[in-house]
Amino acid sequence: MNRLHLLACTAALTLLSTAAPAAATAQASENWPSWRGPDHNGVAPSGGAPTEWGEEKNIRWRAELPGLGISTPVVWGDYLYVTSAVETDKLADGSKAEEQPEPEEGRRRGRGRRGRGSSGPKKVHEFRVMCVSRADGSVVWSKTVAETAPHEGIHGTNSQASASPITDGEHIWAFFGSRGLHCLDMEGTIVWSKDFGKMKTRNEFGEGASPAIHGDKIVVLWDHEGVDFIAALYKETGKEAWRTERDEVTTWVTPLIVPVGDQVQVITTATDASRAYNLENGELIWSIGGMTTNCIPTPIHQDGVVYLMSGFRGSALQAIKLEGASGDLKESKNLLWSYGKNTPYVPTGVLVDGKLYFLRVNSGRVTCLDAANGKEFFSAENLGGIRSVYASLTASGDHIYAASREGETVVFKISETFDQVASNNLDDAFDASPVIVDGELYLRGRKALYCIAAEGE
Repeated sequence: MNRLHLLACTAALTLLSTAAPAAATAQASENWPSWRGPDHNGVAPSGGAPTEWGEEKNIRWRAELPGLGISTPVVWGDYLYVTSAVETDKLADGSKAEEQPEPEEGRRRGRGRRGRGSSGPKKVHEFRVMCVSRADGSVVWSKTVAETAPHEGIHGTNSQASASPITDGEHIWAFFGSRGLHCLDMEGTIVWSKDFGKMKTRNEFGEGASPAIHGDKIVVLWDHEGVDFIAALYKETGKEAWRTERDEVTTWVTPLIVPVGDQVQVITTATDASRAYNLENGELIWSIGGMTTNCIPTPIHQDGVVYLMSGFRGSALQAIKLEGASGDLKESKNLLWSYGKNTPYVPTGVLVDGKLYFLRVNSGRVTCLDAANGKEFFSAENLGGIRSVYASLTASGDHIYAASREGETVVFKISETFDQVASNNLDDAFDASPVIVDGELYLRGRKALYCIAAEGE
């Protein structure tokens, strides 16, 4: 029996055990089951990843994958699971398209197009989920879950496969937004698919929010320039458990699911109001205004406090105590503190050792606050070599990793004073967030997927 089958069987037996929640959590901590890691906070439980690498140093393997996607891979056991959109030579009407390739530099770096989206692609795309071997980067299986011409264009820095998958070791859930949510088993067989319709994103910037999972439910946030909602589906069948209407502009926020007392809350950041819903029935628990428009960063949680932030044409950060939070929190004591500068537009920050780290807008300027009170340890320090960052911060061991769109990844210490230890360059552009498991660092670029590990290990 290979390890793929063994993991699936082990997970199935675990679910039958009275210790199922603890066992499932232990398994997840040894993997990277969602884009923000096993604890949904960007922190790798195990350290050991290299702090230095280059084209000829500490690169275990480099794998070019078909198509384009900026979704972050997830890891379970011996495999990574990656999504991609593969452009074909077919038009939507079935005829063959004439080749008119976009300049490579514009596609890869996000230049060559203006900041807004373009008209919808004419070519049919294959929306794929791929299983990649951690040993050598080979594609073990590739499954096309949808095949269509996207109805809407995207921002020049986006992709048609930007939402990251989720796995629990038994199934993989891949979300392609307007191309549906798809559940596959660990061997790539589609178990069920759910169509939510077509999004109309602001300025045709494209889609990108990932789903979130907790217990027997998977949650999808559907904020666009149309009818908005948040919905929970039963993960085994795809049947909707509930759907709650919202009134929002487009957001690209991945929900955060947090147990609070005898409830489980689904927390979302948004322009009109950040909100928490009861995972059991979709009822609104609390809300608070104060974010900027174009909300993207995912909420961060630790020790009963959730941190909400956004940074497009303004700056906003709020620390919310979850216990006892109810109704409008604007004048509530549950709003512990707020901070109004240097917050991120696209990348999510990271909270480790009581310190909250985040970037200014999309730049290589990092700020560190005391998570307890918002006090500045340092502010807008320059990450040498970095100009533009979409990837979220990842922490491992004593270090934090920031990967840039210029191919540079800066590593700095987890400390109250800024201390950069390395700057590493690869000939690629990174929008997916760094993933760290068992001392191996995975970087998904627009050209290739990399496994970075200490030489000789």
